[in-house]
Amino acid sequence: MKKHLVPLASGALALSLALAACGGSSGGAPAAGASGDGGGGGSELEGLTGTIGSKDFSEQYVLAWLTTDLLNAHGAKLEANTKLVGSANVRQALENKQFLGYWEYTGTSWVTYNKNTTPVKGAPAQFEAVKKADAAKGIAWLDPAPLNNTYAFAIRSDKATQLGVTTLSDLAKLPDTEKTFCIESEFSTRDDGWPGLKKAYNLNVPDSNVKMLDTGIIYTATKKGEDCNFGEVFQTDGRIPAMGLTVLKDDKQFFPVYQGGFTVQAAVLSKYPKIADVMALLSPKLTTEQMQKLNAKVDVDGDDPQDVATEFLKQTGLVK
Repeated sequence: MKKHLVPLASGALALSLALAACGGSSGGAPAAGASGDGGGGGSELEGLTGTIGSKDFSEQYVLAWLTTDLLNAHGAKLEANTKLVGSANVRQALENKQFLGYWEYTGTSWVTYNKNTTPVKGAPAQFEAVKKADAAKGIAWLDPAPLNNTYAFAIRSDKATQLGVTTLSDLAKLPDTEKTFCIESEFSTRDDGWPGLKKAYNLNVPDSNVKMLDTGIIYTATKKGEDCNFGEVFQTDGRIPAMGLTVLKDDKQFFPVYQGGFTVQAAVLSKYPKIADVMALLSPKLTTEQMQKLNAKVDVDGDDPQDVATEFLKQTGLVK
């Protein structure tokens, strides 16, 4: 999924320099609770040190700070690094033991890192498959959050009611005048994008009904409803609720599952198994809808990701 695969022109040297330049912290200061004496947890993770990584977009920043602050509230002394660019580089940093762990998406690991061309249908099955594949590489997946940051199509909520559409299968029944779409140029050629979607859902759409736009513009264009009724979006994007959009259900499970889960060095988890217990306090709370709200605070309201994470942990009683 290309949102998670921002390429970096430089190689391993740049990765090492980026990690060193950041000092292992996104802001040069320890995470909140970094002394290990904050929060409502305990000291069961005392002695655990290292860096929590992040990819370079808002959701990942929030997840990195949620994880860092929560584990620190239970006795760890961790830092967050949200400066690294490129999904592949973040994964490499985990494999090279420069990151203790970071949040990954099942579809990304399965297709990109494990080189599988066909996704596994269904979130539980996809998770088990990628967990097994990564275990062979010394990477452990903790139980995932419910959130699924996959591709989706959204429409203005009032227009969805007017057209009577709730699923992607409903699109085939619409007249051509209503079947108008805004998509990214890359999505237009991907097998798990527009060509495959049209085939899976038997969509006959004139080329003139499809507009190629940049990701951010798609949300605005879908809200206006002039260029298109239906816009390609990412399911946990905070702009979906903020702009009054409704996501259509992928009732044939065409799109790969991009369920979020914390990945960690297997050796570290073996030494500190309580990491799983602590993270289990957080992960179930991170639904797609909840992640949309947290992302909106950053992308729509302009709040700092670390502040958003701290506020959520306090509101949910995970830290004091």
